[in-house]
Amino acid sequence: MLTPKLEEALNAQINAEMWSAYLYLSMAAYAHAQGHAGMANWFEVQFKEEQDHAMILYKYIISRGGKVYLKAIDAVPEKWGSPLEIFEETLVHEQKVTTMINNLCALAANENDYATQSMLIWFIDEQVEEEDNVQKLIDSLKLIKDNGFGLYMLDKELAARSYVKPATLAD
Repeated sequence: MLTPKLEEALNAQINAEMWSAYLYLSMAAYAHAQGHAGMANWFEVQFKEEQDHAMILYKYIISRGGKVYLKAIDAVPEKWGSPLEIFEETLVHEQKVTTMINNLCALAANENDYATQSMLIWFIDEQVEEEDNVQKLIDSLKLIKDNGFGLYMLDKELAARSYVKPATLAD
């Protein structure tokens, strides 16, 4: 059984994950409008992953006898100045999510909820991967600078990314 504090915090995280999904869908739409179909694909995969993160939390709350409360999702940005800027904002956002997950884990420890701590380890590992992947893209974009061919090649590479459903959601 979840404590009221933890149930509330996990519900807030569901909202944050859905906001993240919405942000990445907005970034995908912007990338498409700029002619970067590969980058758009990368963000569309991120969109699906963030929805999955919300569903993992949703199912977890229910499995622990809690109640899910879905709240409104705030508006997200719609424009960015460059591919580098969009990925730099992505990194800042992922770092914020990492802090939120760490805070959830600390709360679970304070509430002596070892099951929730265990579940959150997957999210902690996921955030390390998310930040690393985005940092590598930022590094590539900094090397490319204004080289159109380099940007074209990176866009082609990002077009190859495919969605993989997390094992925790396997049917």
